[in-house]
Amino acid sequence: MYHLPPSSTSGVTFRAVQEDGVATRLAPLFDEFWPGYRAWFLRQGDQARPTYADSRRMLKQYMPELVPIYDELVEAVGGGDVQARLLSLYRPTPYLSGCSQAVLLNGEPVLVRNYDYRPELCEGLLLRTHWAGVAVMGMSDCLWGVLDGVSELGLTVALSFGGRPVVGEGFGVPLVLRYILQTCASVAAAVKVLCRVPIHMAYNITMLDVRGDCRTVQVAPDRPPAITNKPVATNHQGAGDWPRYALATSSQKREQYLLSCVADPAESAERLERRFLEAPLYSQNYHRGWGTLYTAAYRPGDCTVRLRWPAHQWAVSLAEFHEQSNRVEFGG
Repeated sequence: MYHLPPSSTSGVTFRAVQEDGVATRLAPLFDEFWPGYRAWFLRQGDQARPTYADSRRMLKQYMPELVPIYDELVEAVGGGDVQARLLSLYRPTPYLSGCSQAVLLNGEPVLVRNYDYRPELCEGLLLRTHWAGVAVMGMSDCLWGVLDGVSELGLTVALSFGGRPVVGEGFGVPLVLRYILQTCASVAAAVKVLCRVPIHMAYNITMLDVRGDCRTVQVAPDRPPAITNKPVATNHQGAGDWPRYALATSSQKREQYLLSCVADPAESAERLERRFLEAPLYSQNYHRGWGTLYTAAYRPGDCTVRLRWPAHQWAVSLAEFHEQSNRVEFGG
């Protein structure tokens, strides 16, 4: 999110990368991203970020299953203090993004989403890992966090910014999504995680499991999570939370449009995916910070994702993962 250096181009090279160990492939990628990571993490000054001791202690308290992976990652990228604090994603620098997401239960369940952000701030990394005995595939953030993804346990998740400017104690949500995919085999289990792990900003998290159970959970640092049966999410939680942001991103308009789509018994997964490449869901407001960078359609039944752009698409399987890359240019 706010972590890669400004680019003179308007494109992103999307890469599908498999990490068989813990950091064989990730360490070089971390070096590539590090100047931007560091600038983002220290943007408010070093003292604004938690210490390493506090960061690791909180990770151990709330997501202990991730600690061995975290320790190996920290060592692999050099073991520096700032690197370690960043990778904990505890109380990171605030960031905003757009996004629309919807679950369709007609036929094989599918979760479709758009990720909207500035091209130069996107890692563009579809990462396939096999950590702690669980295979996970998802679009990465801060090296090991997840913006959206699926696991071999039959669960898929996606996040969208919740449209509230409040910032508090807690973790960056991409790491919490990584934790959910590593440890949860159902939406019910994932909801319990979101009810106990603090998240430092407002987000709407949509989840779908292989049984067709679907929930959208609204999380924020200043109030308990709101668990909803909504199969869609955009960038607001309440009507009056941040009206200017909601209006600028057409959040309510996108939500109503998606609700009408998924309520149509004739809607197909293919048609829903195409809708995400069209107005009002597809955005070209890159200069304002929320242009659509990719569309992803996750199917927990066969643990696959289809990444789509207007002129190109990838079909990627967790079980038969193939590394590849694709340069995508974005207009102004």
